[in-house]
Amino acid sequence: MLQPTEIMTGTAALAVAAWGFLLVFRGGFWRSHPRLSFDAAHDAATERYPSVVAVVPARNEAAVIATCVETLLAQDYRGEFRVIVVDDSSDDGTAEIARAAAARRGAQERLEAVRAEPLPPDWTGKMWAVGQGVRRAEELAPDYLWLTDADIAHHPRELTHLVAKAEGEERDLVSLMVCLNCETFWERLLIPAFVFFFQMLYPFPWVNDHERRIAAAAGGSMLVRRTALEAAGSIEAIRHAVIDDCALARAIKRRGTIWLGLADATRSLRRYESLKEIWAMVARSAYDQLGYSRRMLALTVIGLAVVFVAPVVVAVHGALSGNLEEGPIGMIAWLMMTAAYRPTLRLYGGKGTGALALPIAALLYCAMTIDSARRHYRGQGGGWKGRTYGPAEQNAG
Repeated sequence: MLQPTEIMTGTAALAVAAWGFLLVFRGGFWRSHPRLSFDAAHDAATERYPSVVAVVPARNEAAVIATCVETLLAQDYRGEFRVIVVDDSSDDGTAEIARAAAARRGAQERLEAVRAEPLPPDWTGKMWAVGQGVRRAEELAPDYLWLTDADIAHHPRELTHLVAKAEGEERDLVSLMVCLNCETFWERLLIPAFVFFFQMLYPFPWVNDHERRIAAAAGGSMLVRRTALEAAGSIEAIRHAVIDDCALARAIKRRGTIWLGLADATRSLRRYESLKEIWAMVARSAYDQLGYSRRMLALTVIGLAVVFVAPVVVAVHGALSGNLEEGPIGMIAWLMMTAAYRPTLRLYGGKGTGALALPIAALLYCAMTIDSARRHYRGQGGGWKGRTYGPAEQNAG
């Protein structure tokens, strides 16, 4: 029978092996690249400036929609560019604020605010809003559609660089993971970890490799070729999606090529003042990410415990007990984990010592994922802006 010390030593050794595999064979996800810089020194060069229509789904976004619209209309882009805001039954004056923002820039003719029709039973709320905006945009027959959220502040050269990437590399979808807010205590603890876990799940170099099946996108900023979207079945093909950006990426990559990178200037306006707010954001879709599989949930919980928590427990226990086997092995795994996390932490302006808190963040995300499954089976799963979708709707299609 194995002794507790042997179990801990074996677990730490497994963690070392896991981190060795992740660091070497997981697409270099931990390097936090590629990035799309908007610095003047890296100005994009493109031979043509195709027409683009931005589609912004908005439901009760009075606090952020003006900034979003103003930064969209302030794009330093030489081609034809229009913005469509889809007001999805807002009761806070979202559409009026959007129009006023356009008027302040003297660009009323380039903004169209349309009111969404009532939500049908076989659509998720955000996809219904996006779908109506895309349908209106397709009437204008642009070369590209720029799908973005209402809580994003865009860099003025962003669209030019997105188009240059799509045109220069013949990509059908180019998307950016924008900089999320990282100012409050809970944001500093959990937001860099969220980005780190996303990169681990979807290594960006693999996403960008057309020979690999893995596909992902970031919904804050997605430039998609209109003909590619139509060939993929348009938004209707992903009308049930809760994690809609990755669903769109999969649909596009089946027929074309995609690119996903990090942005260091475009930023989210959404603030998370409390753990409850971040918890709700993650629990909304975490179980969907696992395919609503109890088996995947169990493997995820075990994996998070072994890879992120066990090294710390074993290292501390070994140091306190004076065990010269388990302590050093646990410390090696902990150091490997810390080294892997530092590039993402630096991206968000964090100090190297902040990497020591990653196991705590992993424990919290583990709990959020379990809660996501609980909500799913209680019919309180994914949703958007006050609308939740039960198990039947989430699994439809």
